[in-house]
Amino acid sequence: MAVGKSAQEQALLFPVAPQRHSGGVIPGWLRILASRKPLGFSGFVILVIIGGAAALAPVLAQYPYAETDFGSRFLLPSRDHPLGTDNLGRDLFSRLLYGSRISLGISFGAVILAKVAATVIGIISGYYGGWLDKIGQRFIDIWLSLPTLIILITLMGAIGANVFSMIVVIGLANIPGSSRLIRSVVVGVREEPYVEAARSMGARNSRIMLLHVLPNIAHIIIYSATVTLGGVILIVASLGFLGYGVPAPHPDLGAMLSGDGLTYMRRMPLMAVWPGLTITLVVFAFNIFGDALRDILDPRMRGV
Repeated sequence: MAVGKSAQEQALLFPVAPQRHSGGVIPGWLRILASRKPLGFSGFVILVIIGGAAALAPVLAQYPYAETDFGSRFLLPSRDHPLGTDNLGRDLFSRLLYGSRISLGISFGAVILAKVAATVIGIISGYYGGWLDKIGQRFIDIWLSLPTLIILITLMGAIGANVFSMIVVIGLANIPGSSRLIRSVVVGVREEPYVEAARSMGARNSRIMLLHVLPNIAHIIIYSATVTLGGVILIVASLGFLGYGVPAPHPDLGAMLSGDGLTYMRRMPLMAVWPGLTITLVVFAFNIFGDALRDILDPRMRGV
């Protein structure tokens, strides 16, 4: 009887203990993604290709992204310039690689900052509730009623735009919405039987939140992060398009769309087509990959 009781307690205290497989966790996810969610897998492939190319920009770029050559202006795609050149003779392939690198780097940094902070705030607020939760929710209501893009433009104009400031400002702007989502999930998880069992056995609140609440909302955090990345990339591109992105001569996808890209749209439309197509593909890929990942990670959606 003692052995049976101990096993039952372990099941209650560790409801999401991962099972180890000889093939590894990531290959298993990829196999499920490829077999059950081919559209989501195609999004993953797009992200790997674009993200890998951006990460390897110093290796793949044939020319410095700021190098001008007025004798090679408005060239169509060729072996020397795979995507053509712009109005200053700069290689569009090199600028697209570095622009993607900068835009994706800012987006990833901002989302990581937002999700880490939102997870801490959301778990504490949802688990404890009470007056702290009420104050936090009213603050979030106020923040979500404000025009986020206008606030970001104001802050970028006041403190100056660079990679670090954009990561911090965009990340902070995404904390309230993310923390509300996480908090709403935690409110339901805290009433689950295994959480009640852990409390009755004297487990500390910090231990319960770390070992029982967090693992059971991990799939929500991951799904939210992938979808948020698509939205943040649009924000980064919008700031760059409006002139509040990283300063010249550093390229970003939004800045490549505006300015010279619009000015020379008739003469050299590829100057705007390439960054616009990249933004569209990345956002689309993150959305379909996030949906597929949610279905795989959420036990309630398995088999759908």
